Amino acid sequence: MDFFTAHEAMQLDLEAALTRKVGDKYYNLSAHLVWIGDRTRQVNGAHLEYFRGISNPIGVKVGPSMKNDELKELLQILNPTKEEGRIMIITRYGAGKVEAMLTEHIKAVKECGIPVTWQCDAVHGNGIVAESNKYKTRRVEDCVQEILECMAVHKKCGSILGGIHLEVTGQKTVTECLGGCEGMTEAMLTKNYETYCDPRFNYSQSIEAAFTVAGEMLHER
Repeated sequence: MDFFTAHEAMQLDLEAALTRKVGDKYYNLSAHLVWIGDRTRQVNGAHLEYFRGISNPIGVKVGPSMKNDELKELLQILNPTKEEGRIMIITRYGAGKVEAMLTEHIKAVKECGIPVTWQCDAVHGNGIVAESNKYKTRRVEDCVQEILECMAVHKKCGSILGGIHLEVTGQKTVTECLGGCEGMTEAMLTKNYETYCDPRFNYSQSIEAAFTVAGEMLHER
């Protein structure tokens, strides 16, 4: 089994320290793929300057604030030679927002002619704060809905969804995300909320999401 690692290259001093010259190219040796976040992807920013100088495959988070012209310019900076396998666009819109936004972004990418792989980040656009206890959480149903919306838009636009990003754990007792087959409520979040950063699907919620998406993929065939 092949095993690949990836992370957001946010701290540039750390990433630079882990970058080495291999042959005539530079690589970030801390991961196979590194991605640039939706908040650090400014075309004139330091992060983009770093990313354009390394030869790793690169992910680019694309959210609701991304304009079509900005996306085109960003892709031209990161992949001017139109190298296959160089860029992965990771969309993160939020459930209910995919139809309008992804359709336009797919159109923009096709217009600039730069090859990309599309991935759906179904979690970061769906964060909420529980009203009763102020815990940071997500609804399983919202995340699954965003995946299904992405699949539908890619099919409509003649594009391919190449991957899905979720934040999960194999622990059965974790209580960090709402909903799912267990019917997780806000009151239940306090029982075993362990994350120090982002809320994760527990074991049951992860399996439920996987089977729902797999069922839709089989239906599409």
